[in-house]
Amino acid sequence: MVQRLTLRRRLSYNTKSNKRRVVRTPGGRLVYLYVKKQRTLPKCGQCKEKLAGIKPSRPSERPRMSRRLKTVTRTFGGVLCHRCLRERIIRAFLIDEQKVVKVLRAQQQAKTTGKAPKAPKATKTAAKPTKATGKSK
Repeated sequence: MVQRLTLRRRLSYNTKSNKRRVVRTPGGRLVYLYVKKQRTLPKCGQCKEKLAGIKPSRPSERPRMSRRLKTVTRTFGGVLCHRCLRERIIRAFLIDEQKVVKVLRAQQQAKTTGKAPKAPKATKTAAKPTKATGKSK
């Protein structure tokens, strides 16, 4: 005859948070062992690949973990995988390089035709002039 098992907690329904398995104790009894939910790894924001070097954990465990276990010491560490980050860096470099080449071409053309090159458009980074205020009574 099979040994009957009694629940250790009050919740009797088979919900996601109440999974249990049967374990034999050293005394030979069968008891329920409550199983925790599976821990997840963060995924890359771009290609959705699992990130390496990060400890799998439940969201409730993360505040108690040290930063070393939750991230990778690199730009975008814990957010992007190494491949996507490398792509981003190379793309930014090539775009910047294209801008430099464009300016050089314009200067080269100006030399050959004798016209002054067009100045690049100004960005919104120019600071507004501030008023010099002093305390006067």
